[in-house]
Amino acid sequence: MITRRTFLTATTAVTAGVAMGITGQADAGQESHMKKFSGPHEMPKGLTLLSIANADGTETLGIKTASAVIDVRKASHLLGISAPMTMEELLREGNAAGLTKIAANSGNAKIKPALLDEANITHGRLFTNPGKIVCVGLNYKRHAKEIGMQEPRVPPLFNKFNNALAAHNCTIDLPPRDISYKFDYETEMLIVIGKSARNVPEADALNYVAGYCTANDFSARDLQLELPSSQWMIGKTLDKFAPIGPYFVSADLVGDPNNLKLETRVNGEVRQSWNTNDFIFNTQQMIAYISKHWTLEPGDIIFTGTPHGVILGYPKDKQVWLKAGDEIVSSIEKLGELKFKLA
Repeated sequence: MITRRTFLTATTAVTAGVAMGITGQADAGQESHMKKFSGPHEMPKGLTLLSIANADGTETLGIKTASAVIDVRKASHLLGISAPMTMEELLREGNAAGLTKIAANSGNAKIKPALLDEANITHGRLFTNPGKIVCVGLNYKRHAKEIGMQEPRVPPLFNKFNNALAAHNCTIDLPPRDISYKFDYETEMLIVIGKSARNVPEADALNYVAGYCTANDFSARDLQLELPSSQWMIGKTLDKFAPIGPYFVSADLVGDPNNLKLETRVNGEVRQSWNTNDFIFNTQQMIAYISKHWTLEPGDIIFTGTPHGVILGYPKDKQVWLKAGDEIVSSIEKLGELKFKLA
C-alpha cells in the first residue's frame, strides 16, 4: 500500500538522485579547476597573463602566446588540468604549474576551442581583491625636481582601495566638477608580490616578486593637494583610479625592473618619456622598506611612482587638466600598453 509518507520518501529519493546526476555532470566539467590545490607553492615563470571579461560576468585568466590567447577556463576543462582561474588564486595558492602545463599544450588540437584572438577579447581586471595596494610617492629624481620638492629620505607611502581597480581599455567616469576637475596621469610600474615577505633584505627582495604590470596612478590633484591637510588617499582612490594592464609579465621575462622605459601619451601626444633607472628608491629598496613595516603577502601590489612630465609639474599658466573625451596610453618596456578613456 502506497501511503503519503512512502510516496514523498520515494519522490525525494528520485529527485535527489537526478540532482546528483546533474551535479555530477557539472562537477565533471569543472573538476579540473575546482580541486583544492595542495602545493607546492610556485611563482609563475615564463608567463604573460591577461584577464578575460566573460559574458557570464566573471573575470578569468588568459595566457598570451605568440599566436593566440589561451582561455584558461576552457583549456582547463578540455585538458583536464587543474589551473588557477584568477591572479589572486594563482598568487595565493601558487599553482603556477597548472598554467605552465596549459601553455605547453598551446599546439594541442584538443584546445583549439580555447584559443582566442586578443583583438576580440574584452579585458577584465587583472586584480580584483588584492590584500594591499601600496603606493610609493615622489620616487623619481626628475619628478621631485619638476614639482619643487626635495628628494625624500624614505619612500613616502600611501594607499588605494579596491574600488579604484580597473581594466585595460576601461572608461573612467569623472566626478562632477564641483567635486574635482584637476585630473592628471601617472604612468607607473606595478610590482606584484608572489610570496610572503617580512623584513626582507634588499639583496633578496627580487626573489619575492612574481611579476610586473603597467599601471596608472590616476590622480585628482585638487582633492590630493588643495583640501585641508592634503588628502592623498582621496585624490588617488576614486572609482577606477587605478587601471592596470593589459598584462601581468612574470619576473623572469622582465629581468631588471630598474631599467625600463616608460611613456605616457594623451590623445597621441607624448607627455612622459623616461626610465625606471631614475628611481630614487629602486625596486629592491621599496620592497625592503615596506616589508619592515608590515608583511607583504602574495597578491599584494605596489605602485612605484611616476617620472617627470605630469601636468602638476607644468607652470601654472600651462596646466591643462585632463577632461572627458581624452584618451590615455601608458606604456612600459616589456609590459605592454595600458589604454583607457575619460568620460
